[in-house]
This record gives sequence, C-alpha cells and structure tokens, in this order.
Amino acid sequence: MACFPQIRSASEAAGSLRCSAYSPAGTAVDGPNRLIEAAREIQDFCDSKGWHFCFIGGIAVQHWGEARLTRDADLTIFTGIGDEARYVDELLARFAGRVEQARGFALRHRVLLLRASNGVPLDVSLGALAFEEQAVDSASMQEIVPGQRLRLASPGSLVVFKAFADRPQDWLDLEGIIVKSGARIDWDAVQAQLKTLLELKEDLSALDRLAALRERLSKR
Repeated sequence: MACFPQIRSASEAAGSLRCSAYSPAGTAVDGPNRLIEAAREIQDFCDSKGWHFCFIGGIAVQHWGEARLTRDADLTIFTGIGDEARYVDELLARFAGRVEQARGFALRHRVLLLRASNGVPLDVSLGALAFEEQAVDSASMQEIVPGQRLRLASPGSLVVFKAFADRPQDWLDLEGIIVKSGARIDWDAVQAQLKTLLELKEDLSALDRLAALRERLSKR
C-alpha cells in the first residue's frame, strides 16, 4: 500500500487518493440488503452532520456499470486539509473501528476503516483533492433498490477514480461503466481531471489505456 502521512502538497494528496483505492478488503457479507442497510446507516450519519460525501466503490459500480460482488461500502467524505481529526473522532464515536489504532491509521493514510452496526465493513476516504471535492459536489441521490436511495458519485467521477487506481478489477469495472453509462459522461471533463491527477504521480499511461478501451467498446 503506497500511502503518505499528513498531506502537505498536491503530490501527497494524489498519493492519498491512491491509498484509498488500495484500502484493505472487508469481510464477506450475507447479501445486498445488509450492504445497503450499512450504507444507509453511514449516509444518515453524514447527512445529520451536514457533511459532503458520496459512495465511490462497488455500490456505485453496480448502479452505473455491471453487477459484481462487493463486500463493503466505500465512500469519500470531503474533509479538506487540517480538519481530518474532527471527522475521524466523530465517526469513531458512532462506528467501531476495524483495525487497532484506527484513528492513527486514518490520520496517516486518510482511510478510516469502520464497521456498521450490522457488521458490514465501511471504508471512508478523507478527501482533500480538488477532484474529490468536485466528485462529491456532482454526486446525486440514486435509487439502488425500490425505496432505497444513496448518494453516488457520478459515472464520470467514478471513471476517474477507477482509471487512477489502475488495478485489474478497476479496468473490468470501467468496461461495465462505459457500456452502461458512457452516454452520461462528459469525456472532456474526465480526460482533464484524470490528466491532472496522473501528472502528480508522473505516469500518464492510464489516459491512453482509457482511450483504447473506449475505442474498442465503440466497435462492438
């Protein structure tokens, strides 16, 4: 896991985003109803605090792309830089941590590993990048199952998160998102946002890979 301590620069902020993408997997859950229940629990808590957040992981992928097994609820809360401890402390007062010294881990790596009251893992990224703020601001409430709505990152934001993380599963997820929701995406904005992030880690290869994936899918 490539992580950084407290963010002091844009390049370290990019590292924190990569760190959140590689946060440890949770334990298996019994089914989608328990996952949605857990997501609603932390969503209601964030709403009660007036926090800016959105779900970015498997729940969002299932909605904007193809269905796949997901074990935990991943979300980004935009904390900015300097106020992370307040968010972490309030979350730990409400939810149990999944690792020893969860507070210290979160402040070092900007990922808080929690557990919902029904046992489902919750991975909370502490957002600080301008892109993360944009992703949270552009998120919207979506009906996941009848009567259950969650605040999801837009498909365009999800593409940026996934292409930046650049793992094999991310590219599988990207294919499903492009096929199902590609028409909803502002690709110029995606390219600009992704390029800015990739420049911080000095590796632009994901841009070409994303373009090649879009080209291949357009020929189907």
